[in-house]
Amino acid sequence: MVWVRSSLLALRQEQVRREHLARASQDLEALAARVARPRSRLRARREIMDHVQKVLTKYHVREYLTVQLVQAQEHRFHQAGPGRPGPHTRYLRQTRRLWHLTYKPAEEALAYDRRSDGMYPLLTNDAKLTNAQVLEAHKRQPAIEKRFEQTKTVFELAPVLLKNEGRIEALFFVYFLALLVQALIERELRAAMKKENVEHLRIYPEERACTHPTAEQVFRLFSQSARHVVRSRGRDLHTFQPELTSLQLQVLQLLHVPATAYTARP
Repeated sequence: MVWVRSSLLALRQEQVRREHLARASQDLEALAARVARPRSRLRARREIMDHVQKVLTKYHVREYLTVQLVQAQEHRFHQAGPGRPGPHTRYLRQTRRLWHLTYKPAEEALAYDRRSDGMYPLLTNDAKLTNAQVLEAHKRQPAIEKRFEQTKTVFELAPVLLKNEGRIEALFFVYFLALLVQALIERELRAAMKKENVEHLRIYPEERACTHPTAEQVFRLFSQSARHVVRSRGRDLHTFQPELTSLQLQVLQLLHVPATAYTARP
């Protein structure tokens, strides 16, 4: 296990934490004002605390804010009878119970999480790799994920109803081979372009330039190539070989594939 600390990730986590605390504080302030109203409908402690927990859970700040709900009494006095008040006037006291909602940051919890901001572990079973090599291999993860993302886009991989584990593994192995062939085609073509000083190929539709051709575009380039055979009574009378364009011939040359693979009769 290798522990890595990213300064950028630490800044991002601190920013997200501050934004969540600010939004939670706004919602708690609004809730406190609502509870303090003379005719507030929120009167039960449990009901008020349920609203508090919803706010803390929504912004993931339950451990960062300490909320207190205190009940206070407000007394009001008025005369027991009509007339002007005097030395012997009796007064009646009316008591109303109010809730005061307060909160404050949990500094210990905030300080504890700040110490681990930007930290994440990397696991590997290759004991020969140094810490720097493990991190370098981890940074190649987006490229690998992008390759497997093509199984859903280019290959249109869809859910299948397979219950046998062997068949599931076999299906994914076939797709793995397809990904491998696709990666090899792209690597060989781009390496040949670099070696031959070819800056781009007009392989996109409408002959737009492409500096990093993909296997999908290579397959599309040859998708319309076809061989036509005229047959009569079980005999081949004539074969029309596909006429390859100059761009197709250039791609085949870069891939070290002879043009006879398309033009020669099988």
